Amino acid sequence: MNETIRNNLSKKGVLTLTLNRPEVLNAMNADLILGLLENINEAKSNKQVRSIIITGSGRGFCSGADLVDGGWPKTQGLSSGEATFTNMENAFNPLVKAITQSNKPVITAINGIAAGGGVGLALCGDIVIASSSAKFKLVFGPNLGIISDVGASWFVPNLIGRARANGMGLLGEDLSAEQAKEWGLIWDCVADDQLINKAEEIAEKIADGPIEGLKAIVKAHDRALSSTLSEQLDYEKETQRVRTDSPDFKEGVSAFVAKRKPNFRDLG
Repeated sequence: MNETIRNNLSKKGVLTLTLNRPEVLNAMNADLILGLLENINEAKSNKQVRSIIITGSGRGFCSGADLVDGGWPKTQGLSSGEATFTNMENAFNPLVKAITQSNKPVITAINGIAAGGGVGLALCGDIVIASSSAKFKLVFGPNLGIISDVGASWFVPNLIGRARANGMGLLGEDLSAEQAKEWGLIWDCVADDQLINKAEEIAEKIADGPIEGLKAIVKAHDRALSSTLSEQLDYEKETQRVRTDSPDFKEGVSAFVAKRKPNFRDLG
């Protein structure tokens, strides 16, 4: 049993996945990465799961890759760079894709420090909230002479722009949760003792909604980052053709006409 990830599925369909290596600020070793990947993949086909929360245990969200005790299989004859490439190809990158491409909306709740690859993991969420004591820190360049990874080299500049991304990446200074919210890196910053309650509130609201349609919104926004307006209009047209034939849309229209709250949970 992989104890580096704690999972709990509530009666309302919210799956909470908690990184559980608090003694090392939830540094990412093989067990943690592969355990989280397994849970995310299992959630895709579990109809009881309607939304997902990812958070950390202890006083930090994730301090990045575990450079002391990664626990990765020894690969004879590979250089450090080749081994890193292999681990990214087989574990880290599939995890980022699994979270961002999940058919269930994902909320990341950042409790304390998110450093290095922990920043990328934090920003994988469809909605990112952080405790007031949380900090974001890109240590790749200043400390190790490498580029940001676990998706951070894409998320950060796309969310806050090149100038601020370069400042974070080249200086490696702490970015407070309050500043992260002001810059648009995250959705919200809340009091430490309210973080999980707020995450659950958001996750439950989403779980009551048309989750396929909500994920379609995220996909449309991601696509817009590399599309022209004309291309995006075509994408909207094709997507709406599918979505307006969906049970979710029909239930929404019926509820509107009947002046009642839509019930998206029981559509199968």
